[in-house]
Amino acid sequence: MPARITKEDDLFDFDMLGLAPALNDALERANFTQPTPIQNQAIPLALEGHDILGLAQTGTGKTLAFGLPLIDHLLAQPGKPAPKTAKALILAPTRELVNQIAESLRTLTKKTKLRVATVVGGQSINKQIMFLSRGTDILVATPGRLIDLMERGAVDLGSVRHLVLDEADQMLDLGFIHALRKIAPQLGTPRQTMLFSATMPKQMEELSRAYLTNPQRVQVSPPGKAADKITQSVHFVEKPGKPAKLREILSRDTDALTLVFSRTKHGAEKLMKGLVADGYNAASIHGNKSQGQRDRAIKAFRAGEITVLVATDVAARGIDIPGVAYVINYDLPDVPDNYVHRIGRTARAGREGEAIAFCAPDEFDLLRQIQKLMKIEIPVASGAAPEAAEAAKPGNRQRNRRRGPKPQGTNGLANRRRRPRRKSAA
Repeated sequence: MPARITKEDDLFDFDMLGLAPALNDALERANFTQPTPIQNQAIPLALEGHDILGLAQTGTGKTLAFGLPLIDHLLAQPGKPAPKTAKALILAPTRELVNQIAESLRTLTKKTKLRVATVVGGQSINKQIMFLSRGTDILVATPGRLIDLMERGAVDLGSVRHLVLDEADQMLDLGFIHALRKIAPQLGTPRQTMLFSATMPKQMEELSRAYLTNPQRVQVSPPGKAADKITQSVHFVEKPGKPAKLREILSRDTDALTLVFSRTKHGAEKLMKGLVADGYNAASIHGNKSQGQRDRAIKAFRAGEITVLVATDVAARGIDIPGVAYVINYDLPDVPDNYVHRIGRTARAGREGEAIAFCAPDEFDLLRQIQKLMKIEIPVASGAAPEAAEAAKPGNRQRNRRRGPKPQGTNGLANRRRRPRRKSAA
């Protein structure tokens, strides 16, 4: 029986969790020594076979929290998978996240016979069909491409006994619930299901009730809370002043890996080209880029060959690069939760990081919503909020002084003459 580790415990090693020796060896080779809080809590429960509902912000180690017990179970059930089948299925919302999960799992299964396969859109479906024809132990997929393969008869999910839904809240935003209704009935039973998310909207509760059986809830931080080691700040700046402000910040630390978020694909590409023209080592990833272009950009960013990566929210949860020092929200996101996911790309796995936001006057309401979600007030690094700036204008200051405070109970009508009340006729 693995050791049951509580929230208060903080100095335990992976080898105390009861994992298979092959996994402990793989963790040692990868220089993983101490589990994070979400791993401390989730791994022992998952090893016991419980369904897991895991809540933690990005960058806290959720991949190992479900990946380690999943691999441990598969190592205990030897045997080659049948053609076109999989023993475990992991669903994730984006191609980047699928590739990141698979890369982490392959590190752990390198010296075992377990096979890890990925299926995502934007890549050759014929190659994926060929790979799946041999069967795989772990299949990591985006829902849309998986359904395409199911409809072609290229994959049989009847042997799946382990299901993981990673970043499930974002998949719900992308209409994932409809895909899950098609996928779930094809999965084998009984099975263990683990659902991991950074936030817990009402629909997530309904999802967990529908697909999890008596789940153990594991939560290491309130939903909407950023990692503790992220230093946040906001610059109030007019939209035309954003490019100059960005270059001012980038010039302070030219060698640091910086992730810059733009709201639109066109905006991201335009911003990247402007930075390259000014001599910055920049690249971009967004929906108009092919999968190969996106993969190459992320690989170069990870290696430090590119120091500035401009991205849309397609990358908010798909980049796990420990060396990201700065996240700059060039445009604030329309959805407050996405701010949390964006800045979670820095301060990964206990490191420190800095998140900088630009706020134009027409984005002030978005900033308010973000601060309300996170229950904090983000420190102001420069500029003034639109309301404060308006009140500080010379003309407005003089008018405010002349007006003075309104007398209580008069609704500002203290100087209005009252008409004498007429006496009614007797």
